[in-house]
Amino acid sequence: MTATLTRADVASAASQKRRRRAPGWLAVVPLLAFTAVAFGLPAVAMLNGAFTVKDPTSGASSYTGQNLTNSLQGPYLTALIGSVKLSAISAVIAALLGLPLAQAVVSSRSRALRDAVLTASGVLANFGGVPLAFAFVATLGNAGVLTVHLGLADHGWSLYSFWGLVLVYLYFLIPLMVLTITPALDGLRGQWREAARNNGATGVQYWRFVALPVLAPSLLGGLVLLFGSAFAAYATAAAMVGSAVPLVTLQIADAISGNVLVGQENVALALSLDMVLVAGLVMAVYLPLQRRSARWLDA
Repeated sequence: MTATLTRADVASAASQKRRRRAPGWLAVVPLLAFTAVAFGLPAVAMLNGAFTVKDPTSGASSYTGQNLTNSLQGPYLTALIGSVKLSAISAVIAALLGLPLAQAVVSSRSRALRDAVLTASGVLANFGGVPLAFAFVATLGNAGVLTVHLGLADHGWSLYSFWGLVLVYLYFLIPLMVLTITPALDGLRGQWREAARNNGATGVQYWRFVALPVLAPSLLGGLVLLFGSAFAAYATAAAMVGSAVPLVTLQIADAISGNVLVGQENVALALSLDMVLVAGLVMAVYLPLQRRSARWLDA
């Protein structure tokens, strides 16, 4: 009898546990529905348009890969390469500058300084678009305050160029790198530095043989994240350089609006698909690096 009651109690407890789980799954349904509408439908429309070509005479639609072929030729390919080049250079410079800044913050004994830098980094990492472009134009443009007072134009300086755009991108990429790498720097054990010092290692040797190998996955992950952020940026470049610097995001806008050729809207969708594929490759590299870094720092 006791065994029977025990099994009944177990079955009742399992049934109650399943009933308690049900509301949790139901709470996720609105999020899944929103994701399907906000991301799923645009993705399907993009895929459909990227492989659709309309006959200019009859207006009939057919599925083909011509749009993708066109997106990888001529000015479109130049713009794609330009975006990759701009994003890679900006990401590398931001990573090299952001790492020592983050280390200075982590090693500082001032809690107020740490909070101030991290708060400012959170604000600056999300400051972009037209306001950022206007701020740099007013400061370093052809008639900007610093350009006039320092005579930068006499030395060949131009904000409306590739390197000018790199400078603007660093404004939000360096703070993003600080936010990204700071948790990894916090994860470095003090015992590791002490053990290296007890074995006769210098500070340079500690960073070369201990700290940097442990931080390598986080550094590469941060670099990939910076690349993706710069690669997807549009409003700042559009407001500042227009078509002076070939970028894939600007080419997409021109193709959609018909500024270059009429009827190239589907080529713009193909360019968007190219960007999605590049972003997918970026995330495919970023996620494993983050998991590996977490295993090292949580060990």
